[in-house]
Amino acid sequence: MTVDVAREGSTAVVTMSGTTSRNAFDSSSIALISSTLNSLMDDSAVSSVVLTGSGRVFCAGADIESFQHAIEEGSIGELVMELTGILHPLLVRMRRDSTVFVAAINGAAAGGGLGLALACDTRIASNEARLASAFFRLGLSPDGGTTWLLPRLVGVQRARNFLFNDETWDASTALQVGAVDELVDSKELLPRAIRVAMEWGKWANHSKNSTKQLLDSQSSTFFETQLEFERMLITQSSMTPEFLEGVKAFQEKRSPDFSHFSEEE
Repeated sequence: MTVDVAREGSTAVVTMSGTTSRNAFDSSSIALISSTLNSLMDDSAVSSVVLTGSGRVFCAGADIESFQHAIEEGSIGELVMELTGILHPLLVRMRRDSTVFVAAINGAAAGGGLGLALACDTRIASNEARLASAFFRLGLSPDGGTTWLLPRLVGVQRARNFLFNDETWDASTALQVGAVDELVDSKELLPRAIRVAMEWGKWANHSKNSTKQLLDSQSSTFFETQLEFERMLITQSSMTPEFLEGVKAFQEKRSPDFSHFSEEE
């Protein structure tokens, strides 16, 4: 994956572009995303960031091929810990920093890529946007802050249905349930996202920073606590036979069959 940065005044437009159509991340690409966004948050000349993808995908989360190689090498737990160890601190800072983040969701956002979009301050979607968790079909538990962020946007039960039914929300459904804030034509996506980023980014840093933290504090569980809980559970689930079946099913383009796995396995 490459990460391109363009400037529109005090707004940075960050575009994730994968070598495949999935815009998926492995250890190096998630580190690149993290370093890019952290550098922009360190830059006092940047007040807002628009985060988008290329082609038909915003970000599909972790790369399945990397998962398969790690399973074969017996290092899957270490890989999941490494990925979440980079992604989760980034999400915490995005939620706390005075920099405004606008997700311009151009296509599919799934797995950790969905968490990246949900962690932004607002989400604008094109008609081609699709939201999916994809964790259950892989035999995994969610990460990327999904279990903390999504219920705050759409409600606990709707988030539960989304995860357990392995739903994919099209753009209009995502808007209806509150997972995205605005729906525009694909040609208008970036211009509209940049306008919103500039408008939200113009306020005083203290106002933005304090308000973001105050809004996130309206919960009995801090974001950081939930991220650590997610990290522990997805690492555990990545080392199960169910995850191996989920990866095989994905690669073979079939539905996974978890029916023959017992609790003891």
